[in-house]
Amino acid sequence: MATAPELLAPEVVIRSMRSSDIAEVVTIERASYQFPWSEGIFRDCLRVGYVCRVISVSRQVMAYGVMSLGAGEAHILNLCVGETYRCRGVGRRLLSSLIERATAAGMGDAFLEVRPSNTAAIRLYLALGFEQVGMRRGYYQAVNGREDAAVLRRALRSAAASSS
Repeated sequence: MATAPELLAPEVVIRSMRSSDIAEVVTIERASYQFPWSEGIFRDCLRVGYVCRVISVSRQVMAYGVMSLGAGEAHILNLCVGETYRCRGVGRRLLSSLIERATAAGMGDAFLEVRPSNTAAIRLYLALGFEQVGMRRGYYQAVNGREDAAVLRRALRSAAASSS
């Protein structure tokens, strides 16, 4: 019997986010976070040329990621998988795609922030080669004030590639 990811595999597409995707993206964002990004933030990310990707299945957005590139660094600003598709490898696939894009663009490192309480995301990031390099105190808005953010980094180029 095929597993859920195998059943989804033929229909799964990673592509650039379009303005027409924003309503679905915002729906996933609002269902996932107590303090979600607004529609305007997503529109601004598209407008300024950030790397904005979605994973869709049967033309329905199931995950999205937003990344900025500059000064030799990639910053993964937002990565979210709709609840129905979590724990099926979708986040891993999307994050891997963003890392590949950053590497192809010549970025040396990728950074992201994550709530220490988001243990599932932290497990994914560590499994894909990120390591914690710092902590931002009071970075995230939280129900009872502020929550810290763990800062994670992944080197994207080998030492040999950097010196050539």
